[in-house]
Amino acid sequence: MAPLLKTTQPLLKFLTKELLMKRSMKLSTTIKAITMAALASVSISTFAADVAPTSPQLSVQLWSIKDDVAKDFEGTLKKLKAMGFQGVEFAGNFGAYANDPKGLKAFLEKTGLKASGAHVHFDKLSPENFDATVAFYKAIDCKYLIIPMDERAFTPEGAKAVAADLEAVQKKLAPHGMHTGYHNHKPEMLGEKGKTPWDVIGKNTEQAVILQQDVGWTEVAGKDPVEFVKAYPGRTITTHYKASAPEKGNKEHPIIGQDTTDWKALINANRTVGGTLWLVVEQESYPEGLTPLQSVEASLKGLQKIIAETK
Repeated sequence: MAPLLKTTQPLLKFLTKELLMKRSMKLSTTIKAITMAALASVSISTFAADVAPTSPQLSVQLWSIKDDVAKDFEGTLKKLKAMGFQGVEFAGNFGAYANDPKGLKAFLEKTGLKASGAHVHFDKLSPENFDATVAFYKAIDCKYLIIPMDERAFTPEGAKAVAADLEAVQKKLAPHGMHTGYHNHKPEMLGEKGKTPWDVIGKNTEQAVILQQDVGWTEVAGKDPVEFVKAYPGRTITTHYKASAPEKGNKEHPIIGQDTTDWKALINANRTVGGTLWLVVEQESYPEGLTPLQSVEASLKGLQKIIAETK
């Protein structure tokens, strides 16, 4: 037996060494994976802590169903939650809670909805109104206050002034953990590539200022919404998903998924480049035979189907 043991000793040493090496490599791989995950977590934008890991979450701009909201604020928001929305974007109507943000926050929590953002004009963020506006939206945990439109931004020169105002507002909002931003219509997207009023705003504002692209209006201007997402990485924190803007002569189908927009490419761009946390459905055109609420629900279902098919 001694000769056999002698001949097997080198083999045993070899096998032991191989086993230890494999364990070491496996441990190294595990440590590397944990390290990379930690680094990725640290490098994520501060925005990312605001929503669940399943982001982008789905919200709806309440302007889409403004008459329903005016008639029955609570009932309408409950219906939106039942449809499958995770959030709502406010447009100035708060029902019975206009002077009761704490009550509104409690209602949202009870309903299971988040405030994905709000459209707020510059006048509400003026020195005399700033504190009251911020206090209201902080109370409902609404961090993204987007300027819905400013006609100065319809030209490159005017867009410079809008950019300066956005910068000033953002500096005041930053200590509150909040962000301002701008929402486009058709005029901001017109012009030579890289020189549109939208580009002027993007290039003359800091990273913290949100560029809330309205896809429907971008397409009416004859531009590709994916290009604008890619041009400004990490700044499409919220975006309006609109199949058809209410432009005279626009024959695009108003329901998401029944139109011609390449939603899959856009969703991929929002996820990988835009830093997008909220996809906000907005409906301003309604198919014959469908109410605004029915139209919003149809667009939501169409979007959910596309998301399920997008890898």
